Amino acid sequence: MRNLTSSAKSAGVAVAIASAFCFGGSGPFAKPLITAGFSPLQVAWLRLAGGALLMLPFALRHAAAVRRVPKLLLGYGLFAIAGVQVFYFAAIASVPVGVALLIEFLGPVLVLGWIRFVRRRPVSRSAAVGVAIAMVGLACVVELWSGLSFDPVGLLLALGAAGCQAAYFLLSDSGPEVDPFALAGFGLLLGAVVVTLIARPWELDWALLLGDVELAGQQFPALLAVAWIVVLSTVLAYLTGIVAVRRLSPQVAGAVAFLEPVVATVLAWALLAEALGPIQLLGGALILAGAYVAQRSAPAKTQASELAGV
Repeated sequence: MRNLTSSAKSAGVAVAIASAFCFGGSGPFAKPLITAGFSPLQVAWLRLAGGALLMLPFALRHAAAVRRVPKLLLGYGLFAIAGVQVFYFAAIASVPVGVALLIEFLGPVLVLGWIRFVRRRPVSRSAAVGVAIAMVGLACVVELWSGLSFDPVGLLLALGAAGCQAAYFLLSDSGPEVDPFALAGFGLLLGAVVVTLIARPWELDWALLLGDVELAGQQFPALLAVAWIVVLSTVLAYLTGIVAVRRLSPQVAGAVAFLEPVVATVLAWALLAEALGPIQLLGGALILAGAYVAQRSAPAKTQASELAGV
């Protein structure tokens, strides 16, 4: 039984790392699109609309989920998908990207606070220590002390992104009664509808999709970058993220999710020639250490339907 539990945890961590890689890979492929002329919100719309289109057959196959858990699907689409995208992109308009990213990744800490103080359930001390270590590492990765600027509106928007990220981990832990394909499918559909109203894709210059973007010093079709952020950084990222939360727990999966900015930084170095400094390397090591400490003693699984009250 001990080996089985250890094996299940190891599998969960592997899936969580895969999810972090998929999510972290969005930036290096989205940035060339923004440089080519797309607005950040338009890139977010392309990401969600493309993901929704790919997941539509699975959503239709699990249409019964709409009648069984409408609140869960609504919350996932509004907060875990659309909310994170909209709040984050709005925040970076007035707050440095590194600061906004750090504040957004307070989501797992908010999960711990929700479980401990709102639902009054015990939280693993190791998980809390792991998150704290990872937070220090994340501060090093984004070099928080460089160009710090706390615009009040931007800070509130970034906190909104953190709250939506916390909702992502809590709502992903919905139990076996909701298929991951149904949760991701309907979530992306609703998220795409919400972002459509904000991004106004009818103003998009569609000719840009037929052009090229620069990546790793080479010219690549813009559609290739779109395909990457849709297939890997959206569909596969959300599916593996849901599976990881269910195999581990919201707080432990949240700690492993701190690998996302490390992945993004490494890929940016390899593909966009953005150099890694020694402090960033140290931060990456701390993030890995924090994730490991947290997953060593995963707490008992708690259902999101009870945690989030849906």
